[in-house]
Amino acid sequence: MSTENNGNENKLTNRDLWKVFLHQLTIRGTNNYERQQNAGFTEAMMPVIEKYYEDPEEKKEAYARHMEYFLTNDITSAIPVGVAAAMEERYATEGDIDPDSINAVKTALMGPLAGLGDSLLNGTARPILAGIAISLITAGLGWIGPIFFVIGMSIVSLGVRYLGVFQGYKQGVKFVEKIQSSGLISRISELAAIAAYVIVGGFIPALVVISIPIVYQSGDTVLSIQETLDGLMPGILGMLYTGLMYLLISKKKISAVKLILVTMIVGIVGTYCGILG
Repeated sequence: MSTENNGNENKLTNRDLWKVFLHQLTIRGTNNYERQQNAGFTEAMMPVIEKYYEDPEEKKEAYARHMEYFLTNDITSAIPVGVAAAMEERYATEGDIDPDSINAVKTALMGPLAGLGDSLLNGTARPILAGIAISLITAGLGWIGPIFFVIGMSIVSLGVRYLGVFQGYKQGVKFVEKIQSSGLISRISELAAIAAYVIVGGFIPALVVISIPIVYQSGDTVLSIQETLDGLMPGILGMLYTGLMYLLISKKKISAVKLILVTMIVGIVGTYCGILG
């Protein structure tokens, strides 16, 4: 190794880890179809490689090591970045681990962290924050909605990335073994999916509003279709329409873009004909 072991002198400092954190933000900067996020991961490892490897050949080997195929959730990818930083430090200063094990750990983490990130972040946090933002907009608060969404997602994204890099480095391989052996990832993913369905479902009455303004009158008797439906269940039309969209997307595999266009056309035509209000 190019760096001799001098105790804590050769350990990655907080400044080094902050550099890794900032570089990790570019994980998708050079996504490609052949090796996906490999260049972004290598970019995140640059502060570590530049710190420990002075010999050109060793530095070349380190860069090549991280240019292997890598793909997981963008945000949770910070965890293997932190773990890989700890393993690179150990290999450079102690030389008592197999460098191939670094990629082995990265590969082992790709699948679980992709599921965790997609369910907990993309499938739960993002829809919840988006739903709240849309509610703020429909309440007449204008730009507060989009600003809330951007700030909220930034806090979630940067917070998870920070914990991933710093705690991934601190815990190292122990962190990987702990979350895998405890079954924590699968439990969190399952609970996150349930929470997402419940919370997003709660937004349906406020966000999917369908009304039928048709009124039947016979003598002094006036029958409003919408009031009758509301008597059965308020917001029932929005719920049924949302259920229909879910069925068409999940079971019939119809494109969401096509259904959005159909919804726009039905809304315009229905309103023009007086069927929808």
